[in-house]
Amino acid sequence: MAAETNPNDLLTESEAAELIGVVPETLQIWRSTKRYNLPYLKIGRLVRYRRAHVDAWMDSRIVQNEK
Repeated sequence: MAAETNPNDLLTESEAAELIGVVPETLQIWRSTKRYNLPYLKIGRLVRYRRAHVDAWMDSRIVQNEK
């Protein structure tokens, strides 16, 4: 049985990258260039992503074909 997820869970950079389908270095580039508005938390040197923010960001990337 898979562990339940909480929208307030804090994900490591690697966990967030895996969820999105990119490598952690991509998230580093996005942060430094501000390419995407993907919120993150800085806790000292650590970078964390709230699961709800990653989910919302992915939802905002949905493209629907209009006919």
